[in-house]
Amino acid sequence: MGSERADHVDLSLDPAFPLHRGGKIEVRPAVRIRDAEGLALAYTPGVARVSQAIAADPDLAYDYTWKANTVLVVTDGTAVLGLGNIGPVAALPVMEGKALLFKEFAGVDAVPMCLDCTGVEEIIETVVRMAPAFGGINLEDISAPRCFEIEARLQDRLDIPVFHDDQHGTAVVVLAALLNAAKVTGREISDLRAVVSGAGAAGIAVTKMLVGAGIGEIGVADSKGMIHTSRSDLTKVKRELAEQTNRSGFTGPIERALVDADVFIGVSAGHVPEAAIASMAPGCIIFALANPDPEVAPEMARKYAAVIATGRSDFPNQINNVLAFPGIFRGALNVRATRITQGMKLAAAKALADAAGDGLARDHIIPSPFDERVAVNVALAVEAAARKDGVARINPR
Repeated sequence: MGSERADHVDLSLDPAFPLHRGGKIEVRPAVRIRDAEGLALAYTPGVARVSQAIAADPDLAYDYTWKANTVLVVTDGTAVLGLGNIGPVAALPVMEGKALLFKEFAGVDAVPMCLDCTGVEEIIETVVRMAPAFGGINLEDISAPRCFEIEARLQDRLDIPVFHDDQHGTAVVVLAALLNAAKVTGREISDLRAVVSGAGAAGIAVTKMLVGAGIGEIGVADSKGMIHTSRSDLTKVKRELAEQTNRSGFTGPIERALVDADVFIGVSAGHVPEAAIASMAPGCIIFALANPDPEVAPEMARKYAAVIATGRSDFPNQINNVLAFPGIFRGALNVRATRITQGMKLAAAKALADAAGDGLARDHIIPSPFDERVAVNVALAVEAAARKDGVARINPR
């Protein structure tokens, strides 16, 4: 029975399955061929003239192919949000969803590609060989620490943006939300001491983004406790993080660092006891972003926190990457950027924070992804930052 699993559960009873049947995206022609003349222009012999022109001037590919508006979404299925290492085939519905969101929210075409390899070299070489057909690369759900090397080395080899959304998309939205959380509680980001739970891709990117934005102080905990320079078990990435954070020198479990902290940011699967949350500073801010089970239960957090955000849609203040990546790529593609810089990400976060508008409140620190201004405002800010940072090839306005 095609509609039933081996345990005889009827998949049609789950409303997710009918929506996904047949996949969520398709390829449609941008032009129509209705006669022999049109066929001769779209394919042979007309297409040969276009190919010859591109061979002489490769930049013409941006004008006469889909390259200018198309992103490759790449995964190896090793770190799918909330599911872990499920492999490339099982990751395909998620990558299709990513492509759907690119189109729906920013008009960007995206092609999902699930790779049946996990080696750093294999992934890099595969993506490099596919890259000529695309204007940008969105890396997705690739486990740490491989994801850091893969992104960095791909960006070094390619002249189009390479963006690991699990890192940078999350960081952009967290910064935007924290800027507004500080505002509604009468503070500046420079007034805040934050503690991050989780030193994977998202935790490290969030921390670097907040440092770049001028947060007062920040420390990070992994599964073994607070990250500090005296630890002998740190990876290269975590050692670099230790050198940039934890100025107060907190050691041991995260609970010690949470005493009198202003902000908790959870991007891990661990749970934080109520006593630790109760020890935080009055008017604290809690971003418990693990899905489906936040590190801090929102019902409990309300007893202590002035502002609460989660990664879930059934609570206020959802930290959702869809608020960031469509607009970021839209802006980068509009100016044919060669990369996405830290300045572009900071500009995206500030534009996203501003998009919350006049309705800014403790239960509304971030706009809805269905607010049509979000992707537009983020894209405009990214374009401007790309020109300022010298990575824009064109000025479309």
